[in-house]
Amino acid sequence: MSERTDPEPSRPLRSWIRSSPGTHIWLLIIAVTSIIVAIAPDQLDRVLLHRNSSNIHQLVQHPVRALISSAFWIANPASLALYAVLFEVLHAPVERWLGTLRWLVIVATAHVVATLISQKVLLTAIQDHRAPRSMTHVVDIGVSYGLAASIGVLTYRLPNPWRWFYLAGVIAFFGIPLATGGTFTDLGHAIALAVGLLSWPLTRHVVSRETSPHVKNRRVSRET
Repeated sequence: MSERTDPEPSRPLRSWIRSSPGTHIWLLIIAVTSIIVAIAPDQLDRVLLHRNSSNIHQLVQHPVRALISSAFWIANPASLALYAVLFEVLHAPVERWLGTLRWLVIVATAHVVATLISQKVLLTAIQDHRAPRSMTHVVDIGVSYGLAASIGVLTYRLPNPWRWFYLAGVIAFFGIPLATGGTFTDLGHAIALAVGLLSWPLTRHVVSRETSPHVKNRRVSRET
């Protein structure tokens, strides 16, 4: 006789969250920081965002903290619902497909590389007097670089010929703003997308969770 399980309506949601734990832990932290910003007194919210930014000033003073903390804040708490949808549509499928470790390596690499290169380009522009010095303190936070990386990785999840239509649309979406005088953030998005696309070797020989022997054996044990 099989053991008693939770009611059927609760299982799909629980299974979905368990299948992509990194995505949902990350999203939970962003929800908490968004609530903090939303309820913070006037001016304190700006202090929090600047302190947790990965701008030039913070990267020089606290490089490790800036790179890590900037991935857990968003500038506008009202955008939390949108980011929740994007996490479910982009991050969760990639994490389920590749596993938490590979997914985390890709998005973390994209976040760090895109931040460092885009801020270096901005610093050069400041030194050449093509950008104001105040840009060293610009708020540079958010999760968009990681999302851009997942968008790139999803290219390899699609079958032909849809993969090529998707890739063309993605390149146009990120490339047009950059080619028409984009900001350092647009450059960062393009770099993060490139990191996702260059992560193709990590998408090879991925064993689907639905077809792995471990999952099959677990299903059989539940049915007996």
